[in-house]
Amino acid sequence: MDIKHLASYAPRLFFDQKEPFYPVRVGVSVLREGEQSPSFRRKFERLDAIVDYVIEFAIYWDYDIQHLYELEHVWIYVGKDGAVVDAEASFHGKYMKALLPDRSNLEGKTASLYSQPGKHAFSPLPIIFELLPNVRTATDRDAGLDGLTLPEWYKALGQYDEETNVLVRAYQQAYHRFTPSFEFVPYELAEREPLFVPWETLYEEIPERIEAELAIIRHTLSGSTENEEGR
Repeated sequence: MDIKHLASYAPRLFFDQKEPFYPVRVGVSVLREGEQSPSFRRKFERLDAIVDYVIEFAIYWDYDIQHLYELEHVWIYVGKDGAVVDAEASFHGKYMKALLPDRSNLEGKTASLYSQPGKHAFSPLPIIFELLPNVRTATDRDAGLDGLTLPEWYKALGQYDEETNVLVRAYQQAYHRFTPSFEFVPYELAEREPLFVPWETLYEEIPERIEAELAIIRHTLSGSTENEEGR
């Protein structure tokens, strides 16, 4: 797998100026007709004849503003001539077209996508986010609401329970809640080559990353408690 070549198709992302979280890893897969995504519930069937393959970018954050563990996706459809034929991106468990009808958000091989503040769902138009009823409460009042969320395929290294969720909620409320500005700044994902790895590598890393973050959360919150008691 030529990771450097595949990474050159990665989208340009736009994040809210107050966004507290940025991608820490990007798992890359190359998918062809009839193949199943390794990390999203979809199968690639009836591809257009001009499509050679689909690049799946599984973009991983340690956090969504409402939970620990975050994985969003972008799919780039590459033609037999190497040009971008189409693109799609994840949006709250579903996916939508990533290219505008006039393809004005595509420059060469690079699609431009906006990321929902704190939640990271993708859209080619940022106004979509302001139509979501909880776009502001999710990042403030409801920060950490979901605790630790894990997909069905996840192989846990530890035992997670409601106490884990309580810790994540407390940490997010104390350190990450924010009010979106809805002013977006570019983030050139393709230029961050060290983030890109084969999906299989990211799959193995995720449990370790979660354990590491939980250790940070426990240490940070225990320190906060000790400081409060010492006053």
